[in-house]
Amino acid sequence: MRFITIILALFSINLWAGSDGLRVEPQYWWVGMQSPKLQLMIHGDNIGQYQVKVEQSKLELVAVHRVDNPNYLFLDLLIKPDADTGESTMYFSHDTLPDKHYRYHLRKRQPDSAKRVGFNNSDVIYLITPDRFANGDASNDHIEGMHPDTDITELGMRHGGDIQGIIDNLDYIKKMGFSAIWICPMLESNQVNYSYHGYAITDYYKIDPRYGHNRDYHSLVWHAKQKGIKVIMDQVANHAGKNHWWSNDLPSPDWYHHSDKANKPITNHKRTVLADPYTTASEKRAFSDGWFVERMPDLNQQNPFLANYLIQNSIWWIEYSGIQGIRQDTLSYPDPKFMNEWSKRIMAEYPNFNLVGEEWSVNPAITSRWQRGKHNLDGFESHFPSVMDFPNQQAFIEALNKPKPAWGSSFDGSYEMLANDFLYPDPFNLVTFMDNHDMPRIYDQLKGDDGLFKMAMVYLYTLRGIPQVYYGTEINLAYPENPHDHGGLRIDMPGGWPEHKQNAFTGEGLTAKQNQAKTLIKTLNHYRTSTPALQNGKLYHFAPQNEIYVMFRQDQHTTVMSIFNKNEQATELDLSRFYEIIGDKQSAIDIISAKPFDFTKGKLTLPAKDALMLEIN
Repeated sequence: MRFITIILALFSINLWAGSDGLRVEPQYWWVGMQSPKLQLMIHGDNIGQYQVKVEQSKLELVAVHRVDNPNYLFLDLLIKPDADTGESTMYFSHDTLPDKHYRYHLRKRQPDSAKRVGFNNSDVIYLITPDRFANGDASNDHIEGMHPDTDITELGMRHGGDIQGIIDNLDYIKKMGFSAIWICPMLESNQVNYSYHGYAITDYYKIDPRYGHNRDYHSLVWHAKQKGIKVIMDQVANHAGKNHWWSNDLPSPDWYHHSDKANKPITNHKRTVLADPYTTASEKRAFSDGWFVERMPDLNQQNPFLANYLIQNSIWWIEYSGIQGIRQDTLSYPDPKFMNEWSKRIMAEYPNFNLVGEEWSVNPAITSRWQRGKHNLDGFESHFPSVMDFPNQQAFIEALNKPKPAWGSSFDGSYEMLANDFLYPDPFNLVTFMDNHDMPRIYDQLKGDDGLFKMAMVYLYTLRGIPQVYYGTEINLAYPENPHDHGGLRIDMPGGWPEHKQNAFTGEGLTAKQNQAKTLIKTLNHYRTSTPALQNGKLYHFAPQNEIYVMFRQDQHTTVMSIFNKNEQATELDLSRFYEIIGDKQSAIDIISAKPFDFTKGKLTLPAKDALMLEIN
């Protein structure tokens, strides 16, 4: 283990430190990438006034770009086809100022790096807000020069969760049956207020020291991979934190939108304008160019140097850390052409990788617009393999909370929403969920109703796509005092801190209901990851009747029948309607309770307000 630690430490050396005061990003690159092109951002006092030469053995200097700010240079380089690993020196000369130099490193790629397989519908994703999951290293709770400080008693402050806390609990995640983890951003977010969530990045190449170091992130991915767990990195291309290191020395006035205005316009958040045939250019600009919030400057991806910077940064993290997926925040807010180029270049380097975008729209016509393969009428074509399935999330929660209507079924809206899958090029690659870090927890959304909670979970694991579960859902974690408070819906994972009386990881102090929920999620996880019919099998559903909704997943080996009964009493279900799927099968077993069911009588008695997941024999 000590040998691995030393190697990782060497692997993540901060190479621009001490190099004649120059900051170079990306700090290093790799030979053997699909694209030989590389653009470097050079930052240093008056570096834009220097002449540049590059040692030609490994790198060819193609172009030198000078921008408005004399403290920046952008260098276009080509990595030569026969280049090997090692250093290539860059020389910066000036008539009156001291000469500078920088030794740029080219590294060897990990074997089969380009062939890595991203997360897919064989996986179940566990979503973690790292500051609130587990404090594995108390020594990084207080870092000089970082703010705000750690205060576990305040919902909006940092609580001290870190990378070590996740590593310490990988065995728990594996035992629960999760095969991938999506972790909210862990890059530096040195903001004065409300920075624990990580979406206001102040350094795109640096893990926030309150979580650990770059080498610790690499170690997390390595340890997760040894346990068969994929890591999905949360990235943000739309905006940065106001305290980003370049904010007080922007490369050019157009690096941020509206950087010249005292009062920054906030985005109108009208995500439909990009597809709206009746909108105006000004309305589109109001959406795309407005700041997300006052403390998050809106990045102008139409600036070619910034666009290339963000794309290379994403590729750098993939190659450096070994991650197997990226979740892109606020997918539709950046410039659409940029997002196309971003996703296209990543998928060109890693053809089996996966990207999922957050397009928070409950209209599937808007959400589907962003999936790869969709030919939109306005000519826009995305390269994103996956998007978040917000439409089905809202529709099913509404179905569960809705009272029985005078006509029809409360499940009708959910049934019809799922029927909209014809809009998606690949609905089986959507990421599905019942809640996440930005909405009330599922147990709060369902007002603590255990029967409805079970239905939500069984539906999630029956649905096509890639299910995602928010940390703590497995123990009914909730914040009923104020379920819409963001600090509350991201409360600490019980057991992640020494002072906790409950421990979700060991089970200590959990209530009977919490243990029941934990057993449910664990059972569903293991069954789904071992049952190809729930991953790639065909999906069938039948129009709801009498407050009962029936779905099937089927492949050539297995048939799974999920039944949702919202009636407050035990209800009889006639099986003859499902003859096309069931055929002459005579029995089934509920994978949750292990209770057998006899099909020979042609009907089932469903328990009141409950869900069944039956494997038909």
